[in-house]
Amino acid sequence: MPRTHGIQEYLEGIYVLETEGVTVLSSVLADYLGVSRPTVTQTVQRLTAAGLVTTGEGREIVLTEQGRREAEAIVRRHRLLERWLTDELGLDWADAHVEAGRLEHAVSPLVEQRLMERLGRPTTCPHGNVIPGTGAKQAAGKPLTTVARPAAVRVVRILEQAEEDLELLRFLHKAGIVPGALLQVEGGDRPFEAGIPIAVNGQHYALEEEVARRILVSA
Repeated sequence: MPRTHGIQEYLEGIYVLETEGVTVLSSVLADYLGVSRPTVTQTVQRLTAAGLVTTGEGREIVLTEQGRREAEAIVRRHRLLERWLTDELGLDWADAHVEAGRLEHAVSPLVEQRLMERLGRPTTCPHGNVIPGTGAKQAAGKPLTTVARPAAVRVVRILEQAEEDLELLRFLHKAGIVPGALLQVEGGDRPFEAGIPIAVNGQHYALEEEVARRILVSA
């Protein structure tokens, strides 16, 4: 079956959801990719016929060994490109994510290797997610929503699912809520305030729970 960018995006999406502990159902994949459920059904049938995915008894979509290899290659190029676009070209997280999605399909193994060497063999993307094939293990962290207040924590990574919200990516990058950043999770009784109050770089924010859940931190 000839590969298309659409197929690669499906493999990438399934891989991201799987590695973040999400059970990948057609409805979940449709929401993540922003496509209709019938479109997902048709594409998953093509992926199954190509030996790239299987469907479990609970209708969950699972990458085969071949599918995982292809998905890891796509994700590796994407995260490496994000690193280059932010570190060397100065793009913000949102623009880097979009441009990496455009470029990842055209990067040859040679260019990928040279990029890796040029960047000093990074092990994560700018958001702290491991680049497949580097041998690095994903750093442990827990959702910001689970932190008892008050507390001081460091950002470990931003879940990949957050990357599909470009405005959220821009906000996190601009606010300095990035891997390694120190966050002060503020306590106190705030009965009429919504969100999780934090301070970072001298600025105060009240993060919605859905946003805070995508930020993994460590003590």
